[in-house]
Amino acid sequence: MRILSATSGSAALLWCLAVVPTLGAQTERRTLSGDRVAIYNLAGRLSVEGGSGSDVVVEITPGGRDADRLRVEQGPIRGRETLRIVYPSDRVVYSALGRGSRATIRVNDDGTWGDRESGDSGDRRNRTEITGSGSGLEAYADIRVLVPRGQQVAVYHAVGDAHITSVDADLAVNVASADVSAERTRGHLRLDTGSGTLRVTDVQGDIDLDTGSGGVTVRGVKGESLRMDTGSGSIRGGDIDVAELKADVGSGGVGLDRVRAARVDVDAGSGSTELEILSNIEQLKVEAGSGSVTVHLPSSTSADVDIETGSGGIDTDFAVQVTRFERRHIVGRIGDGHGRIRIESGSGSVRLLKG
Repeated sequence: MRILSATSGSAALLWCLAVVPTLGAQTERRTLSGDRVAIYNLAGRLSVEGGSGSDVVVEITPGGRDADRLRVEQGPIRGRETLRIVYPSDRVVYSALGRGSRATIRVNDDGTWGDRESGDSGDRRNRTEITGSGSGLEAYADIRVLVPRGQQVAVYHAVGDAHITSVDADLAVNVASADVSAERTRGHLRLDTGSGTLRVTDVQGDIDLDTGSGGVTVRGVKGESLRMDTGSGSIRGGDIDVAELKADVGSGGVGLDRVRAARVDVDAGSGSTELEILSNIEQLKVEAGSGSVTVHLPSSTSADVDIETGSGGIDTDFAVQVTRFERRHIVGRIGDGHGRIRIESGSGSVRLLKG
Protein backbone atom coordinates (compact mmCIF):
# COMPACT_ATOMS: atom_id res chain seq x y z
CA MET A 1 0.00 0.00 0.00
CA ARG A 2 1.26 3.49 -0.78
CA ILE A 3 1.85 5.08 2.61
CA LEU A 4 1.89 8.85 2.22
CA SER A 5 0.56 11.19 -0.41
CA ALA A 6 -0.43 14.83 -0.68
CA THR A 7 -4.20 15.21 -1.01
CA SER A 8 -6.62 18.10 -1.31
CA GLY A 9 -10.28 18.45 -2.29
CA SER A 10 -11.48 15.97 -4.93
CA ALA A 11 -7.91 14.70 -5.36
CA ALA A 12 -8.44 12.72 -2.15
CA LEU A 13 -10.91 10.41 -3.94
CA LEU A 14 -8.49 9.84 -6.84
CA TRP A 15 -5.75 9.04 -4.34
CA CYS A 16 -7.90 6.41 -2.63
CA LEU A 17 -8.78 4.78 -5.97
CA ALA A 18 -5.10 4.66 -6.92
CA VAL A 19 -3.99 2.75 -3.80
CA VAL A 20 -1.98 -0.36 -4.65
CA PRO A 21 -0.24 -2.80 -2.29
CA THR A 22 3.39 -1.81 -1.57
CA LEU A 23 5.76 -1.91 1.40
CA GLY A 24 4.32 -1.13 4.81
CA ALA A 25 6.84 1.59 5.75
CA GLN A 26 7.97 3.42 2.63
CA THR A 27 10.13 6.53 3.00
CA GLU A 28 9.01 9.54 1.01
CA ARG A 29 11.34 12.42 0.12
CA ARG A 30 10.10 16.00 -0.34
CA THR A 31 11.90 19.26 -1.15
CA LEU A 32 10.86 22.74 0.01
CA SER A 33 12.09 25.94 -1.60
CA GLY A 34 11.91 29.51 -0.37
CA ASP A 35 13.47 31.78 2.23
CA ARG A 36 11.20 30.59 5.07
CA VAL A 37 10.20 26.99 5.67
CA ALA A 38 7.98 25.40 8.33
CA ILE A 39 7.45 21.70 9.03
CA TYR A 40 4.70 20.21 11.22
CA ASN A 41 4.38 16.70 12.66
CA LEU A 42 2.58 15.28 15.70
CA ALA A 43 4.44 12.05 16.53
CA GLY A 44 7.67 10.26 15.69
CA ARG A 45 11.42 10.77 15.90
CA LEU A 46 12.93 13.97 14.55
CA SER A 47 16.41 14.37 13.10
CA VAL A 48 17.61 17.74 11.75
CA GLU A 49 20.95 17.74 9.92
CA GLY A 50 23.01 19.99 7.71
CA GLY A 51 22.23 19.68 4.02
CA SER A 52 23.59 20.88 0.68
CA GLY A 53 22.16 22.92 -2.15
CA SER A 54 19.48 25.56 -1.60
CA ASP A 55 16.36 23.53 -0.82
CA VAL A 56 15.26 21.97 2.46
CA VAL A 57 14.85 18.21 2.06
CA VAL A 58 12.45 16.22 4.25
CA GLU A 59 12.51 12.43 4.44
CA ILE A 60 9.34 10.95 5.95
CA THR A 61 9.10 7.37 7.20
CA PRO A 62 5.65 6.45 8.54
CA GLY A 63 4.91 3.70 11.03
CA GLY A 64 2.16 2.18 13.12
CA ARG A 65 -0.84 0.02 12.29
CA ASP A 66 -2.70 2.94 10.69
CA ALA A 67 0.25 4.53 8.88
CA ASP A 68 -1.57 4.29 5.55
CA ARG A 69 -4.10 6.86 6.78
CA LEU A 70 -1.49 9.59 7.15
CA ARG A 71 -0.97 12.06 4.36
CA VAL A 72 1.51 14.78 3.51
CA GLU A 73 0.35 18.24 2.52
CA GLN A 74 2.72 20.83 1.12
CA GLY A 75 2.45 24.43 -0.01
CA PRO A 76 2.74 28.08 1.04
CA ILE A 77 0.82 29.26 4.10
CA ARG A 78 1.03 32.84 5.36
CA GLY A 79 4.35 33.61 3.68
CA ARG A 80 6.11 30.33 4.46
CA GLU A 81 6.61 27.20 2.43
CA THR A 82 5.19 24.40 4.60
CA LEU A 83 5.13 20.65 4.88
CA ARG A 84 2.48 19.13 7.14
CA ILE A 85 1.92 15.54 8.23
CA VAL A 86 -1.85 15.29 8.62
CA TYR A 87 -3.36 12.88 11.15
CA PRO A 88 -7.07 12.29 10.38
CA SER A 89 -8.12 11.74 14.00
CA ASP A 90 -8.46 13.67 17.24
CA ARG A 91 -6.80 10.81 19.15
CA VAL A 92 -3.36 9.54 18.10
CA VAL A 93 -1.60 6.57 19.73
CA TYR A 94 2.21 6.63 19.73
CA SER A 95 3.54 3.77 21.86
CA ALA A 96 7.04 5.29 22.21
CA LEU A 97 5.48 8.06 24.29
CA GLY A 98 4.98 5.50 27.10
CA ARG A 99 1.92 4.02 28.74
CA GLY A 100 -0.06 6.61 30.66
CA SER A 101 1.64 9.57 28.96
CA ARG A 102 -0.31 12.06 26.90
CA ALA A 103 -0.07 15.44 25.22
CA THR A 104 -2.82 17.69 23.88
CA ILE A 105 -2.29 19.86 20.79
CA ARG A 106 -4.62 22.42 19.22
CA VAL A 107 -4.30 21.77 15.48
CA ASN A 108 -5.68 24.03 12.77
CA ASP A 109 -7.65 22.63 9.84
CA ASP A 110 -4.66 23.24 7.57
CA GLY A 111 -2.44 21.07 9.80
CA THR A 112 -0.45 23.93 11.34
CA TRP A 113 -0.14 24.41 15.10
CA GLY A 114 2.10 25.71 17.82
CA ASP A 115 3.21 29.05 16.37
CA ARG A 116 1.87 32.57 16.40
CA GLU A 117 1.31 32.64 12.66
CA SER A 118 -0.80 29.48 12.62
CA GLY A 119 -2.65 30.63 15.74
CA ASP A 120 -3.78 33.75 13.88
CA SER A 121 -4.91 31.81 10.82
CA GLY A 122 -8.61 31.96 11.58
CA ASP A 123 -8.95 28.21 10.96
CA ARG A 124 -10.96 26.08 13.33
CA ARG A 125 -8.63 24.63 15.94
CA ASN A 126 -9.13 20.96 16.76
CA ARG A 127 -8.14 19.43 20.08
CA THR A 128 -5.93 16.44 19.29
CA GLU A 129 -4.79 14.10 22.05
CA ILE A 130 -1.63 12.02 21.66
CA THR A 131 -1.30 9.07 24.04
CA GLY A 132 1.15 6.25 24.63
CA SER A 133 -1.52 3.57 24.77
CA GLY A 134 -5.22 2.92 24.33
CA SER A 135 -7.53 3.29 21.37
CA GLY A 136 -7.12 5.73 18.48
CA LEU A 137 -5.16 6.23 15.29
CA GLU A 138 -1.99 4.16 15.71
CA ALA A 139 0.35 6.09 13.46
CA TYR A 140 3.47 8.22 13.49
CA ALA A 141 6.03 9.62 11.06
CA ASP A 142 9.79 9.70 11.64
CA ILE A 143 11.18 12.85 10.06
CA ARG A 144 14.69 13.61 8.78
CA VAL A 145 15.21 17.24 7.78
CA LEU A 146 18.27 18.32 5.76
CA VAL A 147 18.83 22.07 6.13
CA PRO A 148 21.17 23.95 3.75
CA ARG A 149 23.47 26.63 5.06
CA GLY A 150 21.83 30.00 5.77
CA GLN A 151 18.23 28.75 5.46
CA GLN A 152 15.49 29.82 7.89
CA VAL A 153 13.57 26.78 9.14
CA ALA A 154 10.99 26.20 11.88
CA VAL A 155 10.01 22.68 12.94
CA TYR A 156 6.90 21.98 15.04
CA HIS A 157 7.13 18.50 16.49
CA ALA A 158 4.73 17.38 19.20
CA VAL A 159 6.08 14.13 20.72
CA GLY A 160 9.13 11.97 20.05
CA ASP A 161 12.78 12.66 20.78
CA ALA A 162 14.52 15.23 18.59
CA HIS A 163 18.19 15.46 17.62
CA ILE A 164 19.93 18.29 15.75
CA THR A 165 23.45 18.05 14.40
CA SER A 166 25.81 19.99 12.10
CA VAL A 167 23.27 22.63 11.05
CA ASP A 168 24.43 26.10 9.95
CA ALA A 169 21.18 28.05 9.68
CA ASP A 170 18.48 30.03 11.47
CA LEU A 171 16.71 27.11 13.13
CA ALA A 172 13.77 26.94 15.53
CA VAL A 173 12.52 23.62 16.93
CA ASN A 174 9.36 23.62 19.04
CA VAL A 175 8.17 20.42 20.72
CA ALA A 176 5.29 19.70 23.08
CA SER A 177 6.72 16.78 25.05
CA ALA A 178 10.15 15.47 24.08
CA ASP A 179 13.85 15.59 24.89
CA VAL A 180 15.86 17.70 22.44
CA SER A 181 19.61 17.61 21.83
CA ALA A 182 21.73 19.80 19.55
CA GLU A 183 25.41 19.57 18.71
CA ARG A 184 27.83 21.24 16.31
CA THR A 185 25.39 23.90 15.13
CA ARG A 186 26.07 27.39 13.81
CA GLY A 187 23.63 30.28 13.51
CA HIS A 188 20.59 31.35 15.50
CA LEU A 189 19.25 28.34 17.41
CA ARG A 190 15.93 28.35 19.27
CA LEU A 191 14.76 25.27 21.14
CA ASP A 192 11.46 25.17 23.01
CA THR A 193 9.87 22.19 24.74
CA GLY A 194 6.80 22.15 26.94
CA SER A 195 8.07 19.10 28.80
CA GLY A 196 11.49 17.53 28.32
CA THR A 197 15.20 18.15 28.65
CA LEU A 198 17.36 20.31 26.42
CA ARG A 199 21.01 19.39 25.77
CA VAL A 200 23.28 21.65 23.73
CA THR A 201 26.93 20.93 22.88
CA ASP A 202 29.44 22.79 20.70
CA VAL A 203 27.19 25.51 19.29
CA GLN A 204 27.91 28.98 17.92
CA GLY A 205 25.51 31.87 17.46
CA ASP A 206 22.61 33.39 19.36
CA ILE A 207 21.06 30.60 21.46
CA ASP A 208 17.57 30.64 23.03
CA LEU A 209 16.53 27.64 25.15
CA ASP A 210 13.12 27.30 26.84
CA THR A 211 11.55 24.38 28.67
CA GLY A 212 8.40 24.39 30.75
CA SER A 213 9.41 21.31 32.72
CA GLY A 214 12.83 19.72 32.35
CA GLY A 215 16.49 20.53 32.80
CA VAL A 216 18.85 22.41 30.50
CA THR A 217 22.45 21.34 29.91
CA VAL A 218 24.87 23.42 27.84
CA ARG A 219 28.52 22.78 27.05
CA GLY A 220 30.70 24.64 24.59
CA VAL A 221 28.66 27.73 23.61
CA LYS A 222 30.13 30.70 21.76
CA GLY A 223 28.28 33.73 20.38
CA GLU A 224 26.62 37.01 21.21
CA SER A 225 23.92 35.76 23.55
CA LEU A 226 22.81 32.68 25.48
CA ARG A 227 19.32 32.81 26.99
CA MET A 228 17.93 29.92 29.04
CA ASP A 229 14.53 29.64 30.70
CA THR A 230 13.09 26.69 32.58
CA GLY A 231 9.95 26.62 34.69
CA SER A 232 10.97 23.50 36.60
CA GLY A 233 14.39 21.94 36.19
CA SER A 234 18.01 22.88 36.71
CA ILE A 235 20.43 24.64 34.38
CA ARG A 236 23.90 23.06 34.24
CA GLY A 237 26.95 23.33 32.01
CA GLY A 238 30.04 25.31 31.17
CA ASP A 239 32.65 26.38 28.63
CA ILE A 240 30.52 29.36 27.66
CA ASP A 241 31.89 32.38 25.78
CA VAL A 242 29.23 34.99 25.00
CA ALA A 243 28.67 38.72 25.36
CA GLU A 244 25.42 38.23 27.28
CA LEU A 245 24.20 35.30 29.39
CA LYS A 246 20.72 35.15 30.87
CA ALA A 247 19.32 32.25 32.93
CA ASP A 248 15.84 32.11 34.46
CA VAL A 249 14.87 29.12 36.63
CA GLY A 250 11.56 28.71 38.43
CA SER A 251 12.85 25.83 40.56
CA GLY A 252 15.94 23.70 40.20
CA GLY A 253 19.03 25.84 40.60
CA VAL A 254 21.88 26.96 38.34
CA GLY A 255 25.43 25.63 38.06
CA LEU A 256 27.70 27.02 35.31
CA ASP A 257 31.49 26.86 35.15
CA ARG A 258 34.16 28.36 32.88
CA VAL A 259 31.95 31.24 31.80
CA ARG A 260 33.25 34.20 29.82
CA ALA A 261 30.58 36.87 29.55
CA ALA A 262 30.50 40.65 29.96
CA ARG A 263 26.90 40.64 31.17
CA VAL A 264 25.37 37.91 33.32
CA ASP A 265 21.79 37.87 34.60
CA VAL A 266 20.53 34.92 36.69
CA ASP A 267 17.09 34.64 38.28
CA ALA A 268 16.52 31.49 40.37
CA GLY A 269 13.22 31.07 42.18
CA SER A 270 14.47 28.16 44.27
CA GLY A 271 17.66 26.15 44.30
CA SER A 272 21.31 27.03 44.74
CA THR A 273 23.26 29.13 42.24
CA GLU A 274 26.96 28.60 41.54
CA LEU A 275 28.84 30.48 38.83
CA GLU A 276 32.48 30.39 37.78
CA ILE A 277 33.22 33.49 35.69
CA LEU A 278 36.64 33.72 34.07
CA SER A 279 36.36 37.17 32.49
CA ASN A 280 36.00 40.64 33.93
CA ILE A 281 32.36 41.59 34.00
CA GLU A 282 30.47 44.74 33.08
CA GLN A 283 27.33 43.66 34.89
CA LEU A 284 26.49 40.69 37.09
CA LYS A 285 23.00 40.34 38.50
CA VAL A 286 21.80 37.36 40.55
CA GLU A 287 18.39 37.11 42.20
CA ALA A 288 17.63 33.98 44.23
CA GLY A 289 14.33 33.43 45.98
CA SER A 290 15.63 30.61 48.15
CA GLY A 291 19.01 28.94 47.97
CA SER A 292 22.64 29.90 48.40
CA VAL A 293 24.59 31.94 45.83
CA THR A 294 28.29 31.33 45.16
CA VAL A 295 30.14 33.31 42.50
CA HIS A 296 33.79 32.76 41.55
CA LEU A 297 35.40 35.78 39.88
CA PRO A 298 38.90 36.66 38.63
CA SER A 299 41.16 38.28 41.23
CA SER A 300 41.36 41.32 38.90
CA THR A 301 37.62 41.98 39.26
CA SER A 302 36.63 45.61 39.65
CA ALA A 303 33.03 46.58 40.33
CA ASP A 304 30.52 48.46 42.42
CA VAL A 305 28.93 45.88 44.71
CA ASP A 306 25.46 45.56 46.23
CA ILE A 307 24.85 42.28 48.09
CA GLU A 308 21.76 41.52 50.18
CA THR A 309 20.31 38.42 51.79
CA GLY A 310 17.09 37.96 53.73
CA SER A 311 18.57 35.20 55.87
CA GLY A 312 22.10 33.85 55.68
CA GLY A 313 25.60 35.27 55.79
CA ILE A 314 27.66 37.26 53.28
CA ASP A 315 31.23 36.18 52.62
CA THR A 316 33.74 37.71 50.17
CA ASP A 317 37.40 37.10 49.30
CA PHE A 318 37.64 40.59 47.82
CA ALA A 319 38.60 43.75 49.65
CA VAL A 320 35.45 45.87 49.59
CA GLN A 321 35.46 49.61 50.23
CA VAL A 322 32.19 49.64 52.15
CA THR A 323 29.91 52.65 51.78
CA ARG A 324 26.88 51.08 53.43
CA PHE A 325 26.77 48.17 55.86
CA GLU A 326 23.84 46.47 57.55
CA ARG A 327 23.51 43.04 59.07
CA ARG A 328 22.65 41.33 55.80
CA HIS A 329 23.31 44.09 53.27
CA ILE A 330 26.62 45.42 51.93
CA VAL A 331 27.14 48.23 49.42
CA GLY A 332 30.64 49.15 48.35
CA ARG A 333 33.34 48.95 45.70
CA ILE A 334 35.96 46.45 44.60
CA GLY A 335 38.94 48.07 42.87
CA ASP A 336 38.02 51.10 40.78
CA GLY A 337 34.38 50.06 40.31
CA HIS A 338 34.57 49.44 36.57
CA GLY A 339 31.68 46.94 36.55
CA ARG A 340 28.53 46.39 38.57
CA ILE A 341 27.57 43.46 40.80
CA ARG A 342 24.13 43.04 42.33
CA ILE A 343 23.32 39.84 44.27
CA GLU A 344 20.13 39.29 46.24
CA SER A 345 19.02 36.14 48.05
CA GLY A 346 15.70 35.78 49.86
CA SER A 347 17.06 32.98 52.03
CA GLY A 348 20.53 31.51 51.78
CA SER A 349 24.13 32.63 52.07
CA VAL A 350 26.02 34.67 49.49
CA ARG A 351 29.70 34.08 48.73
CA LEU A 352 31.89 36.13 46.39
CA LEU A 353 35.12 34.21 45.88
CA LYS A 354 38.37 34.64 43.93
CA GLY A 355 39.20 32.11 41.25
